[in-house]
Amino acid sequence: MLILQSCSNSTELDEHIIAATGGETNPKVVTLSNYKQVLKLFHDFNYTTETWQAGIREVPRIYLSEITSQWGEVTTKEINVSLKKKLFFRVIGPLTLRSNELILQDRSHIEAIKQNKGTPKTKEQAWLAELANNYGLKPAEYKDNIKLIEELLLRVDIVPPSLVLAQAAEESGWGTSRFAFKGNALFGQWTWGKKGIRPSNQRDGKGDYKIAVFDAPLQSVQAHAKNLNSHHAYNDFRTERARLRRTGTRISGDVLAGTLSSYSERGEDYVKSLRSIMSYNKLDPVDDAYLGKNQAIVLVDPDI
Repeated sequence: MLILQSCSNSTELDEHIIAATGGETNPKVVTLSNYKQVLKLFHDFNYTTETWQAGIREVPRIYLSEITSQWGEVTTKEINVSLKKKLFFRVIGPLTLRSNELILQDRSHIEAIKQNKGTPKTKEQAWLAELANNYGLKPAEYKDNIKLIEELLLRVDIVPPSLVLAQAAEESGWGTSRFAFKGNALFGQWTWGKKGIRPSNQRDGKGDYKIAVFDAPLQSVQAHAKNLNSHHAYNDFRTERARLRRTGTRISGDVLAGTLSSYSERGEDYVKSLRSIMSYNKLDPVDDAYLGKNQAIVLVDPDI
C-alpha cells in the first residue's frame, strides 16, 4: 500500500504536498489505498511495460507522498519479485526526474548569468551566493564570479536516473528498510543533527550519527543528489560527468557508477552491485526518460 500517513490539519497537508512534489503548481491529490489501484492509475497514463518497450520515454508526474510499512510488510509479500521491482522503479522514477528538473532550472539560471560575463545584478548575486553555500562552496574564497560559476556548473547538474534507481534499490532494500518506512530515507544518508533515526548498531568511532529522515521520498532523492554534487568524496563523479557533458556524450548511470567506489565500504564490489542492478533490470533507457506535461498527481491516504 503506497500511501501517505494522515496529517492533522490542512496546513500540514499542504506543506507535505509541497515537499512531495518539489513545489509543483496546483497538484491533484489522489487517494489510492493499494497497489492494484496504483497500477490502474499508471495504465490510465500509459505508464506501462508495454509502452516502455515500445520506446515511449514520457513519465507522468505522479509522486509518491510517503513510504509506509505496509509496502514491506504486506504488499511485497502478496506480489512476485518482478512486480515488486516494477512498482518500485515506477514510483521512484518520477521523483528522480523531478529532482533533475529542479537542478536543471538552477543550472539554466547559472548559465544565463555566465552569458552575462559573470556580472549579475544584486538580486542575482545574492541568489548565486546562496546556491554556492547550499552546494558546499564559500563564495568569498573566489576572486571573481566566473570561477565561482565554473565550479557551480561542475556541481549543479543531473544525476542519471538509472543510477539513482539502482542506489535506491540497493540502499533501501527496494523500499522495505526500517529507515524507508519510518523516514522516507532511500539512501541511508548519515546525519549528526537532531532529526534522524539511530541505527540499531552504530559503527565505532563515527560519533552519535543517525540516518537522515525526510518529509517525503522526493526530498530523500534531492538530498542524495546534493550529496553527490557537493561532497569531496565524489569529485571523480562530478569530473567525469563534466567530461561527458563537455564532449557531448550521453550522461550514463553505468559510466558514472564507476566513480562511486567511495560511496560504500564495499568499494568496487558496491560498484559491481549497482551495475548488476542496472543491467539485470534494463535501467539504461531510464536515462532518456522525461516528465510529461500532465497536472501533477500526489498519491495520498484515503483517510485524509
